[in-house]
Amino acid sequence: MPTVFGVNPTILAYAWGDRPCLHRRPSMTSIALDRVLADLGQPIPDRPEYRCTEPLDLFTRPDGEELSTQVAPGRQLWFRQLSADLAAGLDTGAGANSGANLEANSGANGDFNQGAIEVVLCEDDYAAWLPLAALAHLAPAIGPYRAPIVSRSAIVDRIPQAIAFAQAAMAVPHCYLWGGTIAPDYDCSGLIQAAFMSVGVWLPRNSYQQQEFTEPVELENLQPGDLLFFGMPAKTNHVALYLGKTIGQHCYLHSSGYEQGRGRIAVDFLSDQGDRVAQAYFSQYKGAGRIHSSYQPSLKG
Repeated sequence: MPTVFGVNPTILAYAWGDRPCLHRRPSMTSIALDRVLADLGQPIPDRPEYRCTEPLDLFTRPDGEELSTQVAPGRQLWFRQLSADLAAGLDTGAGANSGANLEANSGANGDFNQGAIEVVLCEDDYAAWLPLAALAHLAPAIGPYRAPIVSRSAIVDRIPQAIAFAQAAMAVPHCYLWGGTIAPDYDCSGLIQAAFMSVGVWLPRNSYQQQEFTEPVELENLQPGDLLFFGMPAKTNHVALYLGKTIGQHCYLHSSGYEQGRGRIAVDFLSDQGDRVAQAYFSQYKGAGRIHSSYQPSLKG
């Protein structure tokens, strides 16, 4: 299957919610813990990359208590470090066979009883924790990730399709999911990242990272496809996709949570005259940003 805007078609399928039929048993090429240890002994620029063969959940902490992001099959990652409990288990394990013993006792996919591995996603430099048993759903990458180079003029041409992606995501049954980046359930920045990824433009993962990545733009100069940022004075914590003006008011599409938002994807006005949701976000508006390029990873040097 050919790529679209240079994006792996399997990643696109998961972004659109059109998930291919994948085997649910561990791959015969699953990664052994001993291989992880060997990788960690190499300088970061030389560490091998792996591709995901199944959709994976990554977590904020090694104990797996909070979803951080999701990874579609076809994306690539590299190993950064072991969790403290996993490293301690290896230190007290049965010598050279300790890695094998830990893997044999690791249980089902997602079990954190034996610790976790911090991984870095190649496309956006995002770091999060992978449960040990999820190594069964990784395979060696065919080659190192090569970030696309996309000009501002090319991005402008693709913005209508990115907006269409977000509108299509709004039209199917879904709900807000903290950490969600795979259809149908997204968080705010996950939806924005997925919409632009669908047209071959990678953005950083979180809303504050996306704000830092974009070029500031004044409210009166907004264009469809710009990003709107919201939050507290100390930190941005929400992002939306600007659609343009409707009946003279700026409107935007976003996936908002349950406490302040709608618990789903919706369109709201940037105004203090709307309902409680629109008013709440208007009071927290921090500025807007324009996307001028596709993200270029830097953590591996």
